[in-house]
Amino acid sequence: MNSSHTNQESLLLHPIAYIRTDFPSKFGIPRQSGLVPNLHASIVFEPEYRNPDTLRGLEEFSHLWLIWEFSKSRQNGWSPTVRPPRLGGNIRKGVFATRSPFRPNPLGLSCVKLDHIELQTPLGPVIHVLGADLMDQTPIYDIKPYVPYSDSHPEALGSFADLHKNDLLSVNIPEPWLSAIPGELLEPLKGVLAHDPRPAYQNDPERIYGFPFGNIEIRFTVKNDVLTVCEIL
Repeated sequence: MNSSHTNQESLLLHPIAYIRTDFPSKFGIPRQSGLVPNLHASIVFEPEYRNPDTLRGLEEFSHLWLIWEFSKSRQNGWSPTVRPPRLGGNIRKGVFATRSPFRPNPLGLSCVKLDHIELQTPLGPVIHVLGADLMDQTPIYDIKPYVPYSDSHPEALGSFADLHKNDLLSVNIPEPWLSAIPGELLEPLKGVLAHDPRPAYQNDPERIYGFPFGNIEIRFTVKNDVLTVCEIL
């Protein structure tokens, strides 16, 4: 039997929606969904999918699965092994043993909390979610309800991903930078900063890091597990 399936048609995927978040770039995005539970995002459907009937009954679920594309990490070819940042970027693991964006098919999977649904807006139905780990304008290919009795496995092992899951930085935002942060962004930003947005293999206490978040740009340093905001643009 020919195992290459060369006579089968490839599946063509088309985005059904795009997500809107406060992350215009990859830097600063939480490493997994749900780590910063008060991060707000909204899902706006493409015109051909703006039918309220497609969402009938979705409000009965508390969480959703999003299937999306690493649209800013497209590359030619792929490697069977990758170097996870959580392991310092020095140890190789099989690509299918990681959540690296550099995969044969650059698809991501995120579990988010359903906040609320607006059925009638100028852009059609809009789904508002919390805890997303996606960059702004990431294409969404499918949305599925999270089913606790089958999707939740508290006894599951997380390998190297569990090594630093409880590591948090103390966040210091002195004035005048504290008052320069819009009120609706303050708590989500604190959560993002506490989870250390730096690459895992960088630990220079003198280096100033920065990334855009919403309509502001944050500059900060990290020393002795304390992150200090030094400028807001």
